[in-house]
Amino acid sequence: MSALWTAEEVVKATDGVCAGAWTASGVCIDSRKVKAGDLFIALQGPNFDGHAFALKALEQGAAVAIVHSAIPDSGSYHNRMVMVKDTFAALQNIATTSRARTKAKIIAVTGSVGKTGTKEALKLGLSILGKTHATEGNLNNHWGVPLSLARMPADAAFGVFELGMNHAGEIAPLSKMVRPHAAIITTVEAAHLEYFNSVTEIADEKGAIMAGLEPGGTIVLPRDNAHYPRLLAAAKTYGVTKTVGFGTSGDSIARLVSWSLTPHGTQVCAEFDGERITYDMIVSGRHWALNSVAAIAAARAIGADFHRAAGALAKLEAPEGRGKRYRVPVEGGTILVIDESYNASPAAVRVLAETLAQMHQPVGGTRSGRLMVVLGDMLELGNAAAMLHAGLALSLKAAQIDTVFTAGPLMENLHTALPQPMRGGHAKDSQALIPLVTAAVRAGDVIAIKGSHSSHMELVVAALLALANNHGSGRAANGH
Repeated sequence: MSALWTAEEVVKATDGVCAGAWTASGVCIDSRKVKAGDLFIALQGPNFDGHAFALKALEQGAAVAIVHSAIPDSGSYHNRMVMVKDTFAALQNIATTSRARTKAKIIAVTGSVGKTGTKEALKLGLSILGKTHATEGNLNNHWGVPLSLARMPADAAFGVFELGMNHAGEIAPLSKMVRPHAAIITTVEAAHLEYFNSVTEIADEKGAIMAGLEPGGTIVLPRDNAHYPRLLAAAKTYGVTKTVGFGTSGDSIARLVSWSLTPHGTQVCAEFDGERITYDMIVSGRHWALNSVAAIAAARAIGADFHRAAGALAKLEAPEGRGKRYRVPVEGGTILVIDESYNASPAAVRVLAETLAQMHQPVGGTRSGRLMVVLGDMLELGNAAAMLHAGLALSLKAAQIDTVFTAGPLMENLHTALPQPMRGGHAKDSQALIPLVTAAVRAGDVIAIKGSHSSHMELVVAALLALANNHGSGRAANGH
């Protein structure tokens, strides 16, 4: 594999000491995921210390380990260790060096909902135009962002980075590290309220992505969002003169003109400064359509061929845990499992309900199967948590969801607020909910599963996919 980093480059970037000569083809901070040729950085956190795994990483094939403490019994690996003052600072310095050496056009993405999907749309759209590097999964925090930057090849043409936050003051330093040429705020909603006094404060934190925007850079803002005026005002404060509003409003520079569901996904018609284009995606729903418009607007802002980028979205698939669909054989036919288990917020659950209603509208007055939603606790909502959980009942009723299963103490508020006919069952946690859900499903049903990551709703997804084995038909097949 080609060298991502040389010993000379790393030593210079980190002001470290190393006697050996080597090259690294990757960067890793988790010894369980080390690949041959990786640069392993032994980070020290509140609950772990990577130094305890440095030797293991080297034994597994890591080219080198960056450490700030002596490693016992490491004599044979002496030339494959870089000693620094602080390994986290070293990671940041490598990231900063990576950003300084690249000529890539960089796009950063943040928002209360839709960050990862928008990032994936950008990654796919730009990849056909040139070598594109993007955040893996959701490596979007104070460790994930510098790690993602450190992994960017020097010859990349485009870079796409997802920036997340839980507390105030987290976005700005990440943005200043990434230094994007264009940035997107997908939306501002009630998420992480446990650490903010209001959604307005969340808007201000999301707006801080403009703190690192390169001179002459563009910010893409959610025109339909209630906080758009505040974000627009923030752009002036940050000295950003190029703003693009995306949405359905008539004055949106990047406007979603229309969208429609197809047998294989969604067809989108959009306008960019009055220029109309049409494209297809194999993901379904208005939220995917809107986020794709934001992605194309950002690609256009950095001078990329946005027509070709839009055409590439025909292959855009929902990531695992974020809308991926599975057709599972059961007695008498199949069920459709929609895996939204990775995370949840009130806004995201409402979008899910709306999308289900759109995807599975009755034909001739009746549906072929039931719409079922399985929900786990939504976390980090602070004092408003009980109210926000109960408040989902209105959206679920409006979407004509047939049955709702809930897990966790917070979701009990929703269970109580639902009309009796909609209550599928409630349990203390996802594991206890599994038998209630699996016993209830039948051929023709559509079951969507969602919850905050710590609610472990992926266990329910796994149990539903396992029904294929019980039916004797092997593994569940991906479905659209």
